[in-house]
Amino acid sequence: MGLKISSLLMSALAVMLGIVVHESVHALAAYALGDKTARSRGRVSLNPLRHIDPFGTILLPLLMIAAGGPVFAFAKPVPVYLNNLKHPKRDEVLVSIAGPASNIILACVGAAILSLVASEAVAVALPTAVLSALVDFSFTFIFVNLSLAFFNLIPLPPLDGSSILVPFLKGDALHAYYRIQQYAMPILIVVLYLLPMVTGIDLIGMYFDATVYPLGDVLVSLALGR
Repeated sequence: MGLKISSLLMSALAVMLGIVVHESVHALAAYALGDKTARSRGRVSLNPLRHIDPFGTILLPLLMIAAGGPVFAFAKPVPVYLNNLKHPKRDEVLVSIAGPASNIILACVGAAILSLVASEAVAVALPTAVLSALVDFSFTFIFVNLSLAFFNLIPLPPLDGSSILVPFLKGDALHAYYRIQQYAMPILIVVLYLLPMVTGIDLIGMYFDATVYPLGDVLVSLALGR
């Protein structure tokens, strides 16, 4: 039971850190590209309360953690007014990519920490319990941030992949996508929960098998010098 609680706390902390940085970087990128809206509303902040969405930030990751599967989440959308951006179409994509990119960078930071704590000099200097906790958290931090990055790249609102995809669509394709957007949340719920439960087909799991886990394994291998 103690190990389970410890694992839950580590996952929750990793998710919270990943989301806070993700959203702050969105706001910072928008500000750098000409739109001050998010910054003026306090979204360039490491305060979690500035970014929390009750479902996406709290309920969804808790359900994922309890289910023992991959952990992913989303926060309140960062307000961006495209007309304020210097190059609206290009900059919308850059602002959207900034969040997932920050999580991939955080995963690399987690790998660097893992490499440090796994080094002989640090390993002999730390108590076994502390060393074990740091190693476990590093692993969790790597895979949670990669999960956040790739989950947010799914092209459905309110996820970042939606804003990345839209500028590249035109005509009938764009109109069709806008129609699909109306049902984005039901689609996510069906894909996340109902489809695996009813058919055993886990699309998110297959997606993560092709993205999150291979990249995570590479980072862990590099960190441990394998």
